[in-house]
Amino acid sequence: MSETILEPEAILEPDLAIIDPHHHLWDLRPLMAAFAEPRHPFIASIALSPYYTFNEIQAEIDCGHNVVGTVFMECGAFYNVGAADEMKPVGEVEFVNGVAAQSASGLYGPARLCAAIIGHADLSRGDAALPVLEALMAASPRFKGIRHAAAHDADAQVLGPPFHGAPGLYLDAKFREGFKHLGALGLTFDAWLLEPQLGDVLSLARAFPDQPIVLDHCGTPLGMASYHGKLPERFDTWRSMIKELGTCPNVSVKLGGLAMSFAGMPDHGPAAGLSSEVLAAMWRPYIETCIEAFGPQRGMFESNYPVDKWGASYGVLWNAFKHLTRSASAQDKAALYAGNAARFYGIEHLLG
Repeated sequence: MSETILEPEAILEPDLAIIDPHHHLWDLRPLMAAFAEPRHPFIASIALSPYYTFNEIQAEIDCGHNVVGTVFMECGAFYNVGAADEMKPVGEVEFVNGVAAQSASGLYGPARLCAAIIGHADLSRGDAALPVLEALMAASPRFKGIRHAAAHDADAQVLGPPFHGAPGLYLDAKFREGFKHLGALGLTFDAWLLEPQLGDVLSLARAFPDQPIVLDHCGTPLGMASYHGKLPERFDTWRSMIKELGTCPNVSVKLGGLAMSFAGMPDHGPAAGLSSEVLAAMWRPYIETCIEAFGPQRGMFESNYPVDKWGASYGVLWNAFKHLTRSASAQDKAALYAGNAARFYGIEHLLG
């Protein structure tokens, strides 16, 4: 079923510039202590790296790929315990700004970690979210936007505790009242939800056609719990929704996240023993569909690290992507691996 790697893979196209537009930093050791037996695959995947900050992500990017910069993605870590509940997420941006400053010193290599920072505000607070957004902007000049995850499924085992959210968030009037402030402030929005929910983000994108939105993780196809073994039968449903989203010019897509336990590609982990060629073959239908739907100017490859460590090491992950774009033009590769992320998140300076 798998191809065992006895030696590290040689890095493909080592000069190709990469901006990794989606990774996390966290200290989830207290959370892990609450799950002494992390049986749920997602909890188990987090348990692989319960502590993941500057040294850990720096070690990943030192694997040989030409990562010139990264984008931090909110993950509910390093919140300010002494702040009011709605202001606690400002602590995460403050922490990550310090990591970015450490990287910007140049002492650790040429890559600029966390050159853009995506934070969190509870947009379901409606207009009351505006002061939080303003505080996040004040916390760091690198702050670029918000992610407010909406992942939910009727089968609670899909996400597992404590990551199971409420249904229909992006359709909620109060959420949209808060969401409208993003455009006025020039902020981006990262949307994370699951494949059966893709109609919700489609509705949101059409209701706010001028708001830049990026769909995380190829829309998160599901291959676990009650969806186990159903990827083939749900593929056409997923593809039709991706094509509809691709008709919205304000929506981009992150090409990755398929090594998460949710997708079941692979359906076991940790699976660093799978070669990049095996992974590329597994992911090809999803990645190629997304690029076809959005075009090479609205897609961006992502690591989603350390979550995707469940299915691939950092070096193998990017090798798999490079297998998938082997026949792409140099212009399209430049866009998919760095240019689109730089433009979307306003960090074009990383590319000179």
